[in-house]
Amino acid sequence: MRRHPMTAASGINIAFGIWLFISAFLWRHSQGQFTNTWVVGALCVLFALLAIWAPKARYLNTILAIWLFVSAWAIPAVSMGTVWNNVLVSIVMLVVSLLPTLPAERGVRGPGAAPRL
Repeated sequence: MRRHPMTAASGINIAFGIWLFISAFLWRHSQGQFTNTWVVGALCVLFALLAIWAPKARYLNTILAIWLFVSAWAIPAVSMGTVWNNVLVSIVMLVVSLLPTLPAERGVRGPGAAPRL
């Protein structure tokens, strides 16, 4: 059975997706921002997990990050805290989703590397 190592990018997007999901319940949101925040958080986790097996799936989080950024300003919000939380998370998601897929495990060696003694 082939192992699928988690990449650092997937791990970071999973963590930020979980934060986004939880943040929807931590303080007051408008109905639109509440729904958008928890749905985007859940999708971010799902897409990051999918990217472990299909690395190109990380670009789904790229699209999601762009949507989160735009929606933070487009959907009416009760609190500027929600807007800034979603904007900052979207920027991290975007940058991380565009990083090359490198294994996050220590000791993982690339092709052509000399064998360990």
